Amino acid sequence: MTSSLPLALLMGRSPLELFDRGGVMMWPILFVSFVAVTVVVERVIFLVREKATRDPGLVEKMLDHVGRGDPAGAVRLGGTSRDLVARVLASALTHHGPALAGALLRAANRELARYQQGLAVLDTCITAAPLLGLLGTVTGMMNTFGALGTGDIAANAGQITGGVGEALIATWCGLGIAILCLFPYNVLNTRLDEARHDLSDAASALEVLLKQAPATAPLS
Repeated sequence: MTSSLPLALLMGRSPLELFDRGGVMMWPILFVSFVAVTVVVERVIFLVREKATRDPGLVEKMLDHVGRGDPAGAVRLGGTSRDLVARVLASALTHHGPALAGALLRAANRELARYQQGLAVLDTCITAAPLLGLLGTVTGMMNTFGALGTGDIAANAGQITGGVGEALIATWCGLGIAILCLFPYNVLNTRLDEARHDLSDAASALEVLLKQAPATAPLS
């Protein structure tokens, strides 16, 4: 786990040694960290690809066609585009009258759902990791008090320090994973808000232009 590396350096031990000394709760913590890293890597790849497909100029051209009473031309422009705003506008413009608003909302929700994928899983990892670390703290302290209860502290000094070490390592790793995941989680939420804003802005512009546009050409 990446979060155990700084602790390993501070304690002069390898990450594998720390994992072994962290107790049984290190396994679910390892699983949570693996899931979190997988989600973050997949979402980063997704955002890079989405950024490469954005084409604000095309969206402006589509809106210009709508303003000139040519929604069919806007659909032709956006029909093959990979830009999410252009796809939403092209999908909505294939509908007429009151149905257009519903089609616009549905198309926008489909696009936003792509941005929301993985966020719930990452949020769960952020919540679960420190709780698992806390559970590791409890199990480690239970081992410590179990050793203290035997009465021979000197003979059980290794077990006592081992229990304290288990508690500290599990807590460190759980908190470390949660903190590291918090940054990409906030970035992903920011990108989601930006996509929602872009879609909302384009939808508002489309509605205004449709009300002001001259008689439109039939879609074909």
